[in-house]
Amino acid sequence: MLTRFILIQTSHAGNVGGAARALKVMGFDDLVLVAPRWANVLRREETIQRASGANDVLDKTRVVDTLDEALDGISHLCATAMTPRDFGPPTRAPRAHFESLMGVGVDRELVPRPEGVAFLFGSERFGMRNEDVYRCHACLSIPTAPNFGSLNLAAAVQLIAYEWRQTLGGFDLPPVVPERPAADAQSLAGMLQHLEQALVAIDFLDPAAPKKLMPRLNQLFNRAVPTPEEIHILRGVAKAMIKAADQAKR
Repeated sequence: MLTRFILIQTSHAGNVGGAARALKVMGFDDLVLVAPRWANVLRREETIQRASGANDVLDKTRVVDTLDEALDGISHLCATAMTPRDFGPPTRAPRAHFESLMGVGVDRELVPRPEGVAFLFGSERFGMRNEDVYRCHACLSIPTAPNFGSLNLAAAVQLIAYEWRQTLGGFDLPPVVPERPAADAQSLAGMLQHLEQALVAIDFLDPAAPKKLMPRLNQLFNRAVPTPEEIHILRGVAKAMIKAADQAKR
């Protein structure tokens, strides 16, 4: 199963190196940086020192400008952030969410397994934007002492990587193979854009005052975990809606 760790707008170079080291210890090596503070962060001395031998992970690390560019092949997104107050994905402890995601104790055929899972970590200074959290299927909350819950970024990466590795069976068992692949995040985003065009075409959505209709629909489809085939069906529905609206206006 594809597992990716995404650091968004990281401000401290040392945390990038620390995250790389954390991933290597747990057997992961897919790290993506979205708009980090330092353009040369992967070559900075502090990064390399904190990586402490995980240079191969740094060598594979990609730096991209937007979150969309980091989501190729990903079908399930986990935010390490608080759920926004208005609405958003459910907040869950990592272990409980991972067991639910992998269908522990449930018939595997009843649980669509994601082909790619990404863990999103926000900036040390201001966390994650609500817009990015809305795209996620769950917010992961690491249980901490009630009077002090401040975690270093690299430490948070280490904890999530450990819990995910344990859910995958540790280092003794082969990774779980998905039986019902879920659509990836890019396919879902494309379908939502298509659906938004259709809703505007039939005058259901006012583009001048969209409120939060599309983020709410994003959450609905995240909970539904549609397959690639179901995404194609929904895009066909959107296409038919647009066509019918065009014909009605002639």
